[in-house]
Amino acid sequence: MKKYTLLPLMLLSITTFAQKIQKDTTFVKELSEVTVTAYRNDYKIDSSVTVSKMPLKDLENPQVYNTISKNLLKDQLVTNLNDALKNATGITRLWESTGRGGDGAEFYSMRGFALQPTMMNGMPNISNGTVDPANIESIEVIKGPSGTLYGGSLIAYGGLINIVTKRPYEKFGGEVGYVSGSYGLNRFTADINIPLGDKVFARLNMANQYEKSFQDAGFNKAFYVAPSVKINASNKLTFLFNTEFKNAEAANAPMIFLNRYAPLSFNAINLFEKSYEKSYTGNSLSMKNPSFSIQSQALYKFSNNWTSQTILSRSHTKTNGYYQYLWDSSNGNEFTRYISKRDGETNTINIQQNFVGNFTLGTFKNKLLVGIDYLIKQVENYSTGWVANGVISLNDQTDNGKLTTQGIDQLLINSAEGNSIAETKILSAYVSDVINFTPKFSAMMSLRLDNFQGNPSIWSSDQLKSQSTFSPKLGLVYQPIVNKVSIFGNYMNGFINLSPIEVADVSGNNPTLKILEPEHANQWELGVKTNLYKDKIALTTSYYNILVSNKTMSDPNNINNTIQGGEVESKGFELSMVTSPIEGLSIIAGYSHNENKVKKDTPDSGYLGLRTEEAGPADLFNFWATYRVQKSVLKGFSFGLGANYASEFRSLNRANIGSFTLPSYTIINASLAYTVNNYSINLKVDNLANTQYYAGWSTVTPQRLRSISLGFNYKF
Repeated sequence: MKKYTLLPLMLLSITTFAQKIQKDTTFVKELSEVTVTAYRNDYKIDSSVTVSKMPLKDLENPQVYNTISKNLLKDQLVTNLNDALKNATGITRLWESTGRGGDGAEFYSMRGFALQPTMMNGMPNISNGTVDPANIESIEVIKGPSGTLYGGSLIAYGGLINIVTKRPYEKFGGEVGYVSGSYGLNRFTADINIPLGDKVFARLNMANQYEKSFQDAGFNKAFYVAPSVKINASNKLTFLFNTEFKNAEAANAPMIFLNRYAPLSFNAINLFEKSYEKSYTGNSLSMKNPSFSIQSQALYKFSNNWTSQTILSRSHTKTNGYYQYLWDSSNGNEFTRYISKRDGETNTINIQQNFVGNFTLGTFKNKLLVGIDYLIKQVENYSTGWVANGVISLNDQTDNGKLTTQGIDQLLINSAEGNSIAETKILSAYVSDVINFTPKFSAMMSLRLDNFQGNPSIWSSDQLKSQSTFSPKLGLVYQPIVNKVSIFGNYMNGFINLSPIEVADVSGNNPTLKILEPEHANQWELGVKTNLYKDKIALTTSYYNILVSNKTMSDPNNINNTIQGGEVESKGFELSMVTSPIEGLSIIAGYSHNENKVKKDTPDSGYLGLRTEEAGPADLFNFWATYRVQKSVLKGFSFGLGANYASEFRSLNRANIGSFTLPSYTIINASLAYTVNNYSINLKVDNLANTQYYAGWSTVTPQRLRSISLGFNYKF
């Protein structure tokens, strides 16, 4: 029996079981004889303002999302975004940060599609480097193509990652911390909140970190500071200012690319195991990524039922340094290094106005969002060209390239890529209405009109003068037990604008500019959310189907032409749980299964019928549990244990070239902590078994081996 046919039975079973708990008086009487002490679930967050741009509880929202709380990050001694996202269901990293301009941030895969972290507090915040967790209040991993509320330039078809930052509060307090660990890890953090009067409150978060690589060369270092201010101007008007400054530098191992244009000359991972701890780089070949962002919000309360949110957001990130990669020479062993000195910057300016209101129309309660969004994004590139710099043999780990800045600069002296600027301007309007037909049944209906002008890519000089796109969204929620169980379904849309291209006839003559229509992704999803046993068990389970259409394809009758009509289908099942079954025990866990394939393409493309390379592993599992001893001589101690599993997947997967499989893996992590008064000490071991494992997206990238971290924290 196909596993997805079990989903309706699972949904029915969960609902029936919850109703039994609610209604069975005999069961309730038996439970009443047990004394239960109220306690909280440290990892559970019940609602979000940014996921739907209006305050909605999770059970009221027909969209699936996972929230990672700051408490969980603290328990796990998290020092980077990748480790934080291992707590979300169905997401895994494909590429580490390259630092290169435009898209130098980390790439992840979710629901079969690649994505990057591009949002902060629901607004654009593009980085060419990595995200520091020091200022994170929570991370929202929002599932599915969310173009209706977030547009097409910042989302991916599988979902998006939104960072919710810490805000000032109305009393003096804070904490300082220090973490030391393997590979030279040294990290200092501070979080200080200071009232500056009755109406003004300031908060400062900062971090300074240095860490080497587990390989023979490589490092990353960064200084990060995030001041924020809250001003209660009146009972109706509040101002929020959030800024971030980061000065980062890293020397990363070059990514090892499999040859995409020639048949594979090897098919086993043992070639890469021989040089697992070799970086094939030098510490002087670093990339600098200074960045700055500011978000200013004015929150105005017209009445108890109507509010206004005015936001001005700006982000700037720069790229300056050496970027290199290794390219398969297709001889079964050797890789050629290509290197360039990248120089560029990415700037965004976003203005957003939202109105949110509650009103009754007839007998139906409504929660309405009306918004206008204007985004300007500019990517500048002033980099050198690419030059070959030596050949590397993985069999004997030899490298005849140059690994000094003087040597590289000499190679690049006559190389130029040319200056280019890509600017896009997007004006959007959207509306979303949640209608409560009854206390148990509600519907969300949303629509976005998006007008795009400019050029999505620095690699094309041709502009789109104007392209308008509609993006609809529909969600239904039925709560058989109000605030306990909800059955939901959604239809969601996402889109991406494509650069114009030059095409010609078969002989290469009569070149013309061809305007491409936007790609579209349409998702339907069914599932159940629960909040049972006095809010101790939060469970979400769903089945989704995403179809991406209008993808570009080569013309089988004209090599100089490009046509549209390709399709990729991605469908799967997800199960997420956040629970605190007994006092002191907090658990977060998830499992996902994804099936992904190219449904329509030209016959000779090599992709037709195969799983896409950006889809990542088909099966992912995450688990973390922390137990805090409540009594006895061990009171104050806490113990943590977790695991992440990924099935094998094909980093390269093409019928005309071949497939290369990265093996499955299971990573075990553990922690031990002690807290007394305002002091705490935390010992964390990641990759307890010292497992060798890989990530990739047409690449093969060794992941970090065992690491031990020791953290000290003082709260005041």
